[in-house]
Amino acid sequence: MRLLREPLDLRLNEPLLTPLQIAFYRGLFGGLVMLALVQRAEITLRPQMLGMVAAFAVMSGMYLSALDGPAANAIFLQNTAPVWVYLFAVLALGERGDGRGWLAVLLAAAGAAVIVAGNWPRHLPSDLDGAQRNKQMLQLFLGLGSGVVYAIVVLFLRSLREHSAAWLVAINLLGSAATIGLFVLLSDGPFAFVGWVTAPSARQVAVLFVFGAIQMAFPYWLFARGLRTVSPQEAAIITLIEPLLNPVWAYLITPEKDTPNVWILAGGALILLALVWRYVPARQSSGSNRN
Repeated sequence: MRLLREPLDLRLNEPLLTPLQIAFYRGLFGGLVMLALVQRAEITLRPQMLGMVAAFAVMSGMYLSALDGPAANAIFLQNTAPVWVYLFAVLALGERGDGRGWLAVLLAAAGAAVIVAGNWPRHLPSDLDGAQRNKQMLQLFLGLGSGVVYAIVVLFLRSLREHSAAWLVAINLLGSAATIGLFVLLSDGPFAFVGWVTAPSARQVAVLFVFGAIQMAFPYWLFARGLRTVSPQEAAIITLIEPLLNPVWAYLITPEKDTPNVWILAGGALILLALVWRYVPARQSSGSNRN
């Protein structure tokens, strides 16, 4: 997203695309690529799929809107999702919890609280600064909310694991694009919608296609396939490589905007500690049982 929103040497920020435009095109291109991999016999419809698609659309819009601020905030806050997965699985689905899991939940919740509290805008007296403060607060809430909704998506994927992973990812991405497009159409009108859809340049469309197909569709496909045999809690924890690397890429692209502050580092460390604490003992235990 930074490539398309920042004035870099590649000049991919002209015209300036909104987060919703980026989410729309990534979902559209990624969904079409996944749909090409689906066999006709794998096309099925279940009532649960509607809830999954709606949750995925909300998650995508919230996350990309949060990324309009400091990237590390949004990334770490969305990656509290394994904590919410654990909470939902134990409290809503009746799966068994344990002491280590609950301690991981508390540590990760503390990490999210540190990021939100430490980056909460303060001492901005003018009207302009007040508007900026409101924007920063909204971005923090969007990042945290995207983590909660992401957990719901993971649980939907787990419950639908008997269906084709490519099909599930295709309807998620295409449904997300359709939802965002319909929202813009209804809120701005048909003429504004046409301009909104045709705004990206040819170079931007090429980048959005790569983002949708390679950076979004195939990772979600692999994740959905993994949920056939791996519990949602463990699957979510394994993906922690993302919050480790994404802030690094964001910093390399726009260091003046994405240099992590002490609150982000402290909160991110707590989140990673919580999830590693939950995951590593299970791996050690299984290894000792084989011996």
